[in-house]
Amino acid sequence: MKKFLEGSQAVARAVKLAKPGVISAYPITPQTHIVEGLAQFVAEGELKSEFVNVESEHSAASVVLGAEASGVRSFTATSSQGLILMSEVLFNIAGMRLPVMLVCANRALSAPINIWNDHQDSITLRDSGWIQFYAENHQEAVDFILQGYRIGENPRIMLPVMVCIDGYILTHGMEVVDIPSQEQVDKFLPPYNPPYKLDVDNPLSLGLLGDPTVYMETRYAIQETLNDVLKLIPQVSSEFESIFGRRTLRLVETYKTDDAEVILVAMGSVAGTIKDVIDEERSKGKKIGLLKIVTYRPFPKEEVFNILKQASQVGVIEKAVSLGSDGPLYTEISALFSGEKGSPQISGFVAGLGGRDITKKTIQRVIELVKEKKASCIFMDLNKELLWEEFRV
Repeated sequence: MKKFLEGSQAVARAVKLAKPGVISAYPITPQTHIVEGLAQFVAEGELKSEFVNVESEHSAASVVLGAEASGVRSFTATSSQGLILMSEVLFNIAGMRLPVMLVCANRALSAPINIWNDHQDSITLRDSGWIQFYAENHQEAVDFILQGYRIGENPRIMLPVMVCIDGYILTHGMEVVDIPSQEQVDKFLPPYNPPYKLDVDNPLSLGLLGDPTVYMETRYAIQETLNDVLKLIPQVSSEFESIFGRRTLRLVETYKTDDAEVILVAMGSVAGTIKDVIDEERSKGKKIGLLKIVTYRPFPKEEVFNILKQASQVGVIEKAVSLGSDGPLYTEISALFSGEKGSPQISGFVAGLGGRDITKKTIQRVIELVKEKKASCIFMDLNKELLWEEFRV
């Protein structure tokens, strides 16, 4: 059923359809509307779930860890400092192989305090062992949650999933969304039946001490499982399409890249703006394309390499920076072509930090700089490079 919804409302409805037995979260802008909606569903009897109020995000993560370890499907959501406060527990959740679902309403990190959107929070957790999907729009957010549960709970995977949606742009924006029926979701997402759980009749311990003789094997196991996730995603997406009639979850999405001389790379809602610019540039005869990264963890190296190798120039636009280095996405893509003959010229652009607008002019300026073959990581402010001299201490 198609409805005109705020992004947070759409996410709450998707989670409701997944029937989590335990929900726990702490309010933080711009995530609050998601769990507010879920709390209302529980209070009104529309969702049979235990909604656990807690005193912090660290506690919320601990609650869903415990629920999942007990064999109960769970859900949480957070943003920015909340995600960082959770981080100790998030590493534990992945290490204990518990398929928790978390929606991150992406927001800048302090200091200075900033409540607007960028990707610095979830990117900071890229090495935690969590699967990460980045949504461009409301529909993708809804679909990624349902497919994320299916992927994470697969007995061969058993890893947590983070669905990342741009704060305010998606959480508070209004779009038409196709909300599936409960019957459709039940057909696609069976009840949670984990291969292991805490059970007094069958005693089990989780998260024990891992000394040097076993710890490395646990990291290897997660790494190999994430490689399996790359193979599983297309299978789950295909089955989703057969039931719901659309295919949104991918490793990557391409837009007019077949003959592109310049390919831009991005994640999240900014892809929509980039597509508009590409249409305008193509009307002028310029061969521009877009590679949208949907699955950031595990990183689809082979797919990214095969698409970008045909281009002359590549421009990576991202809402995060690894301070003291470059943009994380730019760094990973550059590494793919290290030592490759005839590889494209790769340029990195940091944009939109702290909610700074990424306009069509920003994208057009990026294209100009890419063609000038500037390969450094450039901070973008509208149509010019951002200069920092006045802020230096």
